[in-house]
Amino acid sequence: MDSLLNRYRSIILLIVVLFGQLILLAYQVKNEDDVRLIRVWTVSAIAPIAQIAEVVRSSVYGVFHNYFDLRNARAENRRMRSDMDKLKLENQFLHEELNSADRLKALAVFEKRTPSRLLAARIIGTAATLSNKIVFLDRGSSSGVLKSMAIITPDGIVGKILDAYPYASQALLATDPSFAAGVVSQKNHVRGILRGIGSGKCKVDNVQNEEKVESGEMFFTSGDDRVFPRGLPVGRAAVVREGQQFKDILVYPSGLQNGPEEVLIVLQGAHQVIPEPEARETSGPMYVGPQPPQDKHTSSQPSVLVTEADRLRDKYKQIGDAQGHKFGEGSAPNFNVRTPPVQHPPAVPNASVPPTTRLAPNGVTTGANQAAPAATPGTTRAIRIAPSRTFPRRSGCSRTMRAPSTSAA
Repeated sequence: MDSLLNRYRSIILLIVVLFGQLILLAYQVKNEDDVRLIRVWTVSAIAPIAQIAEVVRSSVYGVFHNYFDLRNARAENRRMRSDMDKLKLENQFLHEELNSADRLKALAVFEKRTPSRLLAARIIGTAATLSNKIVFLDRGSSSGVLKSMAIITPDGIVGKILDAYPYASQALLATDPSFAAGVVSQKNHVRGILRGIGSGKCKVDNVQNEEKVESGEMFFTSGDDRVFPRGLPVGRAAVVREGQQFKDILVYPSGLQNGPEEVLIVLQGAHQVIPEPEARETSGPMYVGPQPPQDKHTSSQPSVLVTEADRLRDKYKQIGDAQGHKFGEGSAPNFNVRTPPVQHPPAVPNASVPPTTRLAPNGVTTGANQAAPAATPGTTRAIRIAPSRTFPRRSGCSRTMRAPSTSAA
């Protein structure tokens, strides 16, 4: 290295002197904008390096800043999720409390309106068995609950008390296979026995195939079982079909459709009247057109259908009026008397109809072109029947003919 510097020492010194002079010259010379060349050169040389250094610095800073921000965002996200879960639980709790308050309010209103003496209870547990539908209530014998008491809701029946303990009771739901209750249909008043078949459905037994039960018909308790008072809603008939001897009727209990949590225990039942079925409303408004205008040739009175019985009654009335008889008093009138002919309005002759045989006022038949003789006042024309004549027939039998002859009286 030293030998290299010694060999090119003069050249290196010359380059350094020239560079120093160039710098001094650039320091003294200015461009058109009155900026020294040394400054222009310095800025032009340093600017790319400064830009690269700034890009590197901002990239490194952004990476670390985003990393720390991401960590903070993750922590904030976890905190927000935790708060949101708490708010969901609180909302669900408040929603359940509101629904419970609404149900309790509905139970209180129903308890005031029904004539039976009821006791509100809450379902606190269910049995572990799958075949039986058994629940536990928070009311027991200390509250007056006894075995076989009915359990209902405003929507319908729920079940009955299976066993009563001092501070709790065991209830059998209506969908249990061992449950039974007397029911009657709303519209046709067909009686049967409600039995549970599990899976949220019941059936109505002992309904003959000849009895009429419609699909969708509502069933109510009949009170025959001495457990459920008469008039409590049970459910609608979902399926109705004929069986071998009895009808197959499936019913979904209306009291168990919404999963009741608060129920009413019937401490002392009172029978009610089964309501009448509601009339089915039409699907929508019905269009009725305007009344047609009255024709001047048509009578304003509506046409009445006259039957043969009406004609016979009018005939008997005319006979009674002719004989001065009042029906319902005395003996019956003589119905063999011929009634006077009914007076009809004169018919308007039609020119298009060909002339036919007419009957003159004196009773003599005239031709179409022969005018009927005028009747003289005070005179009458009578028809006299001539004696009969017998003419022999070819078969040997006789034939009687009567020749009419007219004479003026």
